[in-house]
Parts: sequence; structure tokens; C-alpha cells
Amino acid sequence: MSVNTHRPAVIPRSEASKVMRRIFVEGFATGDTAVVDQLCAPDLVEHQFGLAGTGADAIAHVKAAIRDVHTAIPDISFTIEDEVEDGDTIWVRVSAQGTATGPFFGAPSGRPVQFTVLDVARVVDGRIVEHWGVPDRFALLAQTGVLDHLTAAVQTATQLPPASAR
Repeated sequence: MSVNTHRPAVIPRSEASKVMRRIFVEGFATGDTAVVDQLCAPDLVEHQFGLAGTGADAIAHVKAAIRDVHTAIPDISFTIEDEVEDGDTIWVRVSAQGTATGPFFGAPSGRPVQFTVLDVARVVDGRIVEHWGVPDRFALLAQTGVLDHLTAAVQTATQLPPASAR
């Protein structure tokens, strides 16, 4: 009996893949906003809800997002699960995990979180020139307990007063 020890060839990472990995690992995971200036074009077009803008506004929004994410979940880590490229466009599915020990729509919950991010980016000459991001914010709201607080607040606000008060 023979054992096949042949391993598939390692496919070298493309420039776009390296850029996307860096923005997650060196930016969002560490809170280091300087990486944005290295990896995003000065005329970046950002389409993500809450971050949308162009040029300096887009750059500022991405930096703020990095600070916000790292503040809320300081131990956050990311794994790129899937990636596909076509021309200068890359699609990535990223899993994120950490502990919500910082403020996130209220006091820190201390709860573990795990969520998915879907990103589409155009990368030209080693820089992101256009980006669409879809983090699973609903999962974050649910896992940090924010949805529980919102649900309780809505229930309290919509309760009818006792019959004697009507």
C-alpha cells in the first residue's frame, strides 16, 4: 500500500487578496487606522451603509469604523473563508469573532460574538478604489444583547395603562 504524500500546489495570493487580508488583519483587528492610507486610494468610493462617501470623507469613515470595531471588540479576529476575483474586483466572505468588552450601542456586554462580513472591492495598483461592505449587524445586535434591550423598551412603551387609568 502506498500513501500519497503529494500536496496540492499552493496558489500564490493575488494583490487584491493581500490587500483585503491586510485591511482586516492590520486594520480592523488591531485598530491601526494608518493602514487605510496605505491600502485605500485617496479618491476611494465607499458604498457601505453608514460609511458611504468619496475621497477624504470615505477615508475618514473607514478609519472611524476601524476605531469603532476595535473599541467594541478589542480581541476581534478575522478569517477570510472564501474569495473570488474577476478582473480588478474581489469578493470575500469573512468570519469575525471576539468578545464585546467595549461599548456597542450601550454598555459593554462582555458577550462572545461571531458574525460574517461580505465585502466587494475594486483593487487597482494595490489600493482599494471602490468598496461595498455588508457586515451582519443584526447578528452583532442580537449577540451583544442590544436587541433584547430594544425589544424590552418597545414592549414597555407599547403596554396599555391599567384599565383604572383609562
